[in-house]
Amino acid sequence: MADSARAAKLAQRIKVVVAEALRRTVKDPRVEGLTVTDARVTNDLQHATVYYTVFGDETAQSEAKIGLERAKGVLRAEVGKNITVRLTPTLEFVADVIPENAANLEALLRVAKERDAQLAQLSADAEFAGDADPYKKDEDDAEA
Repeated sequence: MADSARAAKLAQRIKVVVAEALRRTVKDPRVEGLTVTDARVTNDLQHATVYYTVFGDETAQSEAKIGLERAKGVLRAEVGKNITVRLTPTLEFVADVIPENAANLEALLRVAKERDAQLAQLSADAEFAGDADPYKKDEDDAEA
């Protein structure tokens, strides 16, 4: 059983190797707009999950997934040549949902900012319902 620090180092190395292999070795046009965003390796170093994003619409994403599945053997061979572990880990490719989550978060922040601006406008035009100083003061305390 390897420690998690070694698994993290191996994951970063696999990320770089897969990205370079996609750029140099794999000549499939379906994976041209693909970006490797992250990689994670299990602590036993037997399985690697590679996260990727694709620039384009749904058809480009599905085509990239097909291209990655077809190139999985070539990519695993490249990983095996460029890392120093006894067994080459299996590769699994997962589409990264972080860009979609970030876009949703930005939209929510935009709506919150608009609501804050509306609230600030309402509070700027607001007047007190009663006195400006609502606390009662004794006349004796005021004279002293």
